[in-house]
Amino acid sequence: MTQAANTTATQTRERKRFSVGEIAIEYAVLILLGAVIIALAILSPSFFTFGNIVNILNQNAPLVIIASAGTFVIVSGNFDLSTGAIYGVAGVVSAWLAVSTGNVVVALAAAPVVGLILGTFNGTVITKLRVHSFLATLASSMIFTTIAVLITGGSLITVTTPGFTALGRDRVGGVFIAVFVMVVIAGAFWLLLSRTVFGRHVYAVGGNAEAAELSGINVTRTRIFVFMLSGLAAGTAAAIGVSRIASGQPLAGAGLELSAIAAVILGGTSIYGGVGAVWRSIAGVFLIALIGNGFDLLDLNPQLKDMVTGFIILAAVGLAAAGRTKR
Repeated sequence: MTQAANTTATQTRERKRFSVGEIAIEYAVLILLGAVIIALAILSPSFFTFGNIVNILNQNAPLVIIASAGTFVIVSGNFDLSTGAIYGVAGVVSAWLAVSTGNVVVALAAAPVVGLILGTFNGTVITKLRVHSFLATLASSMIFTTIAVLITGGSLITVTTPGFTALGRDRVGGVFIAVFVMVVIAGAFWLLLSRTVFGRHVYAVGGNAEAAELSGINVTRTRIFVFMLSGLAAGTAAAIGVSRIASGQPLAGAGLELSAIAAVILGGTSIYGGVGAVWRSIAGVFLIALIGNGFDLLDLNPQLKDMVTGFIILAAVGLAAAGRTKR
């Protein structure tokens, strides 16, 4: 009896250890985020000030919106390398309309509409022509960037129209309007992926597209919709960005697509599809943001920031891979 009891106790401890290990892997991004927050709170008295927190949220609002929608794309087993280019096109169209019409509402509303159209183009090309999303969106990003350059003639479109900067610069209760927009859109994307039939279809398509199709899911339509969401998000982010800087710049979104993908992967969303969550991507965005903020507050060598971020991303991906191997 004693030996049996010891065996049972050992097995129980092993199960608990495994459970703790699984939890650590599952919530690695939150653990890392918490560790960075605690470290910065200890090392810098300026970190937990209202102004610093609000600035972090405001500066990263466009990226949070793009990464939230990018979660759908990656969960579905695809990639979107064109979001930075869509951001650029949507921004210059918005600025051009503001200058040419003087109508701020129309100008800012045009940005997400342009993003939606370009996202639909991506989804249609990928599904109808059966081109891999990586190659298709890489090619479309070149096309979109060229369009943005042609619209501006290679120069900036400076906007002086009254009210155009309200979305990007104005505050309510000390908090930027862009932050409220970010919270609403990110919350909507979270609900859409985690609480709707469409969200379940996205997971199913990313997990096994053939099985999803056999079960009655319209795989083509689902894939087109995720790229439409990605384009819509990039256009919405562009509206915030162009309002903030009051000028249309063709290359304003350069690198945003890679930052968004890095945040999504860092959050724990699988690059193989079928696994992920919007909250993970948001946590990934702010983990990267806090690393940058920490370098600024502590006056560290900014050239080391990307290296540290790269090591953290590698560690997060390694933990995720270890979790898949164990299961």
